[in-house]
Amino acid sequence: MRKICYSVAMSLDGFVAGPNGESDWIVMDPEIDFGAIFARFDTVLMGRRTFESTQAQGQGGTMPGVTSVVVSRTLRPQEHPGVTVIGNDLGDALARLRSAPGKDIWLFGGGTLFRSVLDLGQVDTVEVAVIPVLLGSGVPLLPPGEGRTRLRLLNSKAYKATGTVMLEYAVERS
Repeated sequence: MRKICYSVAMSLDGFVAGPNGESDWIVMDPEIDFGAIFARFDTVLMGRRTFESTQAQGQGGTMPGVTSVVVSRTLRPQEHPGVTVIGNDLGDALARLRSAPGKDIWLFGGGTLFRSVLDLGQVDTVEVAVIPVLLGSGVPLLPPGEGRTRLRLLNSKAYKATGTVMLEYAVERS
């Protein structure tokens, strides 16, 4: 069974993007092996707003060699031929995605989709790179929701050059 990993950068005050969706505050630490991180995944799962943001940045909403899956009730699949659009029944779609052969699935982007997938019990790990900046407002790591989710620390590492702290947690199942 493939894992769904929420892997994201976050400001110290808990935001994954600035108030206008900006990410210019995210520093790239030279010690972090981004190639190794990206090699773990062959599928990226994102919401519509993240998809549209990547399109606006000229990335087309896709990454080479990676299957892009977008959760949206408003996107029309025929208008985005290189992308799989999940419109309804997220739980069943995630179960099919997880049971298909392949590498792990990168849950990418904002907290709204993270909240939905977490509430369905489908998130396996939460991997947060805490960037030493206070944004004051923006897109939260996780919007308010029902219930509590327990996490177990798997790994942590501090990067001295940038002050970034990488945290990796397993989501504990009840």
